Amino acid sequence: MKFYDSELKVMDLLWKKGELSAKQIADALNQSIGWNKNTSYTVIKKLVDKGAVRRTDPGFLCTALIGQESARQSALTEFLDKFYQGSVGLLFASLLAQENLSPEETAQLRSMIEDKK
Repeated sequence: MKFYDSELKVMDLLWKKGELSAKQIADALNQSIGWNKNTSYTVIKKLVDKGAVRRTDPGFLCTALIGQESARQSALTEFLDKFYQGSVGLLFASLLAQENLSPEETAQLRSMIEDKK
């Protein structure tokens, strides 16, 4: 499932806090990024229509139906397919080619590879 940036703002709240009312989501997003209530409710409705969020009465309680790790894996697969022909090796080679990798980051990558063996 693909999420737009606005939808991720709502999903991030639900992943961090668990079940929240639509009003709690709207209040939090108003404080953090200045969204008005209608904007928040519109994004929540889109997520409900997608099947990513369940909204129940009373109180319009919202619950994420898609886990954060599942969303990450889906986005990563889409990214790999779009830019690296689905190849983790090509992505990794691109990361290694970056001139701004610190020695610590290089060591971390090396360690991750060793741990996978």
